[in-house]
Order: sequence, then structure tokens, then C-alpha cells
Amino acid sequence: MQYGLCNLSIVALRNEPSDKSELTSQVLYGELFKVLEHRKKWSRIRLSYDGYEGWIDNKQFQFIEENDYKTYTAKKEQLCSDLVHFITDKEHKLQPIVMGSVLSAQSLLYHSFDGETLIGQKKKNQLIETALLYLNTPYLWGGKTPFGIDCSGFTQMVYRLNGYKLLRDASQQATQGDALSFIEESSPGDLAFFDNNEGDIIHVGIIMENHYIIHAHGKVRIDRLDHSGIYNVDTKTHSHKLRVIKSIV
Repeated sequence: MQYGLCNLSIVALRNEPSDKSELTSQVLYGELFKVLEHRKKWSRIRLSYDGYEGWIDNKQFQFIEENDYKTYTAKKEQLCSDLVHFITDKEHKLQPIVMGSVLSAQSLLYHSFDGETLIGQKKKNQLIETALLYLNTPYLWGGKTPFGIDCSGFTQMVYRLNGYKLLRDASQQATQGDALSFIEESSPGDLAFFDNNEGDIIHVGIIMENHYIIHAHGKVRIDRLDHSGIYNVDTKTHSHKLRVIKSIV
């Protein structure tokens, strides 16, 4: 088994080993992973944080030793809490990084960082404050950053920045936590999941106070939540059909 570390700001994780392949997620600076298959130009990896798999360009990461992988995956994550900041390499060159970048193993990259960081679990009421930092971020399938994010990438990153682990996709996140019977039982920070006509979970958002929800749909936006689903305040129609509400924290 080989091991890797993302040494660039935001790297594409693709469904197939091709630049033309679907973007399924992103690998942020400092994220650690196992290299499951190494080819001439591409490697199939499994992220240590959530077990998500995909293909990454070999030019966009660096290999690390197994002992280093085990050491740093065992530590509590230290995350960048600035929307955008930068790290400095040993030649004093700057490299931008985004909120949610992992700084736990930056010493392996000989980089320095003097921005704001987060470590450990925060109180549940912090989830909404973090979620609002992403407000108006454009929707991007597979995205995980303030420059583009999808619905489950949004919920995962908000929870991650507060010290709670969610899986990557909405259908996976829906398997976590405890189901609630009514919206009235929920509290800010709980997750609402939505399905399609076939019953597949296709969307997720974070419940706010007074029957509002913040979610990524076109952009990270705030809409109304009722027993039918999400009521879009701009189009005056329901955009998503409610399936289940889960309390994770």
C-alpha cells in the first residue's frame, strides 16, 4: 500500500482516470489518502477522512511514508478557518488555500501558516454560523470550497469545520444520526434530506430556526422548509420533496 498527501490548494477527484471525466469530489490542501492503484498519469485513491474514492492526477499530490500517514491520521484535524488564506514554502513563495484545508501534516510539506485554525468539536449552535460563511457560494457538482460546492459537500464541510464527521454523499449522510418524526422536533444544525420520485436521496440541507433551511441549490441559499419540502422564496414553488430529518449532533 502507498500513501499520499495533497500539496496543492484544490485538486479534482474524478470518476475515471481522465481530465474529461466527471468531477465527483475535491481533495483539499493537506488531506491524506491511501493510493489504491498507481498508473503512469493517474492514481486511484481513498481519502482517509471519509473513505471516498476516485482518481487524482499524479502531478497533483506527493507520496508520504506509511508511518507518517498513520501518525497524522491518528491526530485531531487542524483546519484552516479563513475563507481564503495562504501558506508559505521554504523558498518563501505563497500558495493560497481555502477554508477547510487540513494543516495537521503541513510539516511534511515544509510549509508555514499563520492564519486562523480550528481543532476539535464545537457546540451545535456553531454549525449555522459556519454555514453562513458559505452563503452565495456557487453550486458546483463535486465541489467542497467557498468557490464552488454541492449540497452534500456543503453539509460535510460545515460539520467538519465543527469537528463532526459526515460521509461525502447525501445518500450516505442519510444513513447517519437519528431520525426525527417532525420538523418541530428538530433544532438548528440538524439535517433535512430530500428524495426524487424513485425514492432516492438526492439532496440535503441544514435546518435553521423558524422553519428555514440553508442548502446548496444554484448557490448556497436560505429557503423555507415545510412538511412538503423546500419552498423556494424566489420562484414561490417547492423545489425539493422532504424525505427525512436527521439529528447528527
